[in-house]
Amino acid sequence: MKTMKIAMLRGLVLCLSLSNFLGHAQEAENPKVVLITLDGLRWQELFSGADPLLVANTAYVRDTSGLKHDFWRDTGDERRKALMPFFWKEVVKMGQLHGNRSLGSKVDLTNKMWFSYPGYNEILTGRADDARIDSNDKTNNPNTTLLEVANNNPKYKGKVAAFGSWDVFPYIVNEERSGVPVNAGFETAKGIDLSEREKFLNHLQPQVPSPWSTVRLDAFTHHYALEHMKKDRPELLYIAYGETDDFAHDGDYEAYLKSAHTTDALIRELWEYAQKDPFYKGRTVFIISTDHGRGTDPLETWKGHGSDVKDAGQVWMAVFGDQVVPLGEVSHEEQLHSDQIAPTVLRLLGLEIDKGTMTGKPLSLIRE
Repeated sequence: MKTMKIAMLRGLVLCLSLSNFLGHAQEAENPKVVLITLDGLRWQELFSGADPLLVANTAYVRDTSGLKHDFWRDTGDERRKALMPFFWKEVVKMGQLHGNRSLGSKVDLTNKMWFSYPGYNEILTGRADDARIDSNDKTNNPNTTLLEVANNNPKYKGKVAAFGSWDVFPYIVNEERSGVPVNAGFETAKGIDLSEREKFLNHLQPQVPSPWSTVRLDAFTHHYALEHMKKDRPELLYIAYGETDDFAHDGDYEAYLKSAHTTDALIRELWEYAQKDPFYKGRTVFIISTDHGRGTDPLETWKGHGSDVKDAGQVWMAVFGDQVVPLGEVSHEEQLHSDQIAPTVLRLLGLEIDKGTMTGKPLSLIRE
């Protein structure tokens, strides 16, 4: 009898171990998506680099000679490589960049607000909601984001997370209702199993003052997110960098460009990590965009956006990763919209798209 009980126990342990192994193997095979936004980065800088009307303008640049040394080149092609080398030396070869209106590729918002909360709502829910999302107030989003859709599916339950520099993101994602963990603003990492890096970030963040009361520096958002990737293996991760918009509002073109340059390097770090980690390698797609554009004419409107700023609804989109068709910089006539991002992510994850709530059509990105 004792021998039989031991055999049964061993069999149970073996079954549990096999079940656990198969569960982890299935998770490893699931598609992964990293969705990233750079708040208010203009398509003009992404596709042409430093603006010739701003880079040496002492009204917006303290050290014009230093900024020109770092980012000014004779051609737009050279300038954009200087500003965002990862995008223009690597992403352009392995993915797609949409939104260079000079070449006929257009990406626009469908909402008419042209500022942050409405823009993020459109990106994350697949439709504009100008009737209810008409301010940046900290009100819980009545709409369901793609993050919530994924988190409500058994396939991705507990494998979804969001990190943002702006402290309104817990409301945009509706963390309370959705159950999606959001680390945003000046929040620290929570939990009983914090890594040494997370403990260090929790200690450091209060000691490094941000220029703004509602937005932390992007380095904290980035490293909290990267550490979460290493520890918890999210299969859908949203990262919202915020500095570019706030430096622009401050009228600091120098900091705006330097922040864009730094964020390019941060995205490179995320991609390189995904290519080294067996959990992500071969199964991960990055989608990158922005919540709104900025003005260009009159010149001072580069600092702002909103429905009263001409062309502030013009945005851009970049996609790269495993199995993405490498179109490079799209140079033909096309019209895309931000409401297409959410259904595209759901399609990539193999989740159902609610056509009754999402107005955008998913993009065809993956090789057949």
